[in-house]
Amino acid sequence: MSGFSPEWLALREPADHAARNPQVLAAVGAYFSDQSSLSILDLGCGAGSNLRASYAALPDRQHWTLVDHDTDLLAHARSRLTDWADEAREQGEELVLTKGEKLIGVDTRRVDLDKDLDWVLGWRPDLVTAAALFDLTSRRWIERFVAALASQHLPLYAVLTYDGREDWQPEHPADIGIHTAFVDHQRGDKGFGPSAGPEACEIMAEAFRKTGFAVSMGDSSWLIDGARADLRAALAEGIADAVRETGRVDPATIESWLATRREAGSARIGHQDLWARPV
Repeated sequence: MSGFSPEWLALREPADHAARNPQVLAAVGAYFSDQSSLSILDLGCGAGSNLRASYAALPDRQHWTLVDHDTDLLAHARSRLTDWADEAREQGEELVLTKGEKLIGVDTRRVDLDKDLDWVLGWRPDLVTAAALFDLTSRRWIERFVAALASQHLPLYAVLTYDGREDWQPEHPADIGIHTAFVDHQRGDKGFGPSAGPEACEIMAEAFRKTGFAVSMGDSSWLIDGARADLRAALAEGIADAVRETGRVDPATIESWLATRREAGSARIGHQDLWARPV
């Protein structure tokens, strides 16, 4: 899977946390409200943002296993979590954090989620979670993943899956062409086969419903205004880079679009959160 830099992950984290659907997160917390402790497997953990956004809704004692293919990001996640916690200490390979009333154990593991999926899910956590992952995976992988979760009755909390909706203001004549080329680029192989892209969340929801799981979804769109100008500019640059790689839009049009987007008044980027659990 293509990697993401710590700088990009840090830039997007405040927007990610603000966008997360509170009703979906509350439903996850309610499901585990009678448990005193919880084990969580976080797939494609990046810098540990998903833990920082979710921990407060979960039981007071938590153990997180953070998995990613990038060893540098795993090390960065441990560093970020150490700085974020009220207290942090090493206990063997485990990082033990105190944050408010929560006691959180953290292990990190390098994993290839395409080759090692069954092995990872065999760890039998109470909850599987992932942020901004599934639009990068393929329909084949998602269906295999859902089948594996269903066979073990494991619930999934998936957040910030890109759904293809974009609204930049002010409008630009090239918006449709740029967006079409970007989505085409996103559907390329990111390490799991041809990516599901904007259809990922619906593919996942349909696959879960076929297994008899209950599924809840909620909007978690980014709202990027003038207070997040750096994120807006970086996002526009990333889209422009992807579109250039497709060769589907002429360079002058891309540059014109990018110049406008760097100064855009606002952008709304569509995401969905999903909560699937056995019934």
